[in-house]
Amino acid sequence: MKLFLKTAVFTVAMPGTFAVLLPIVLAGDRTAANGATLGLALPLFALGIVLYLRSAWDFAVYGSGTPAPIDAPKRLVIRGFYRYTRNPMYVASLSVVVGWATLFGAAVLLAYAVALFVFFTLFVRLYEEPRLRREFGDEYATYVSQVGRWLPRRRLRSKVT
Repeated sequence: MKLFLKTAVFTVAMPGTFAVLLPIVLAGDRTAANGATLGLALPLFALGIVLYLRSAWDFAVYGSGTPAPIDAPKRLVIRGFYRYTRNPMYVASLSVVVGWATLFGAAVLLAYAVALFVFFTLFVRLYEEPRLRREFGDEYATYVSQVGRWLPRRRLRSKVT
């Protein structure tokens, strides 16, 4: 239960700030879209929420840790959405921010999404990946060879002869 509470606090503090609060502030007094544009924004929000919640669940239940770098999982999490992308929580946050950009039709929010992506990329490459390599060694190297950093890799089927 303690892991879920720590995960909830981290979720409100970090993704809640960067994927919800700041985009709303950046949107300013823009009017939210309706109709087809709303129909495009809602799936982006839903995708982000589902990706994040399932990934945080896997961190707590399978990895015995939280999304916070100071309380990271003790086991390499390679289940759930982590079977398809090594960073589903970052993808989730970006999906939500692009959802806000779509909802408000705001170029500033698209620019913010790009800036977040650059930040996430630097953080992943300079901090997370080296730490995971040190902590999980060959298991992580195998995982990296099979799963894309951001997007799923196309897997080739082996031919049976």
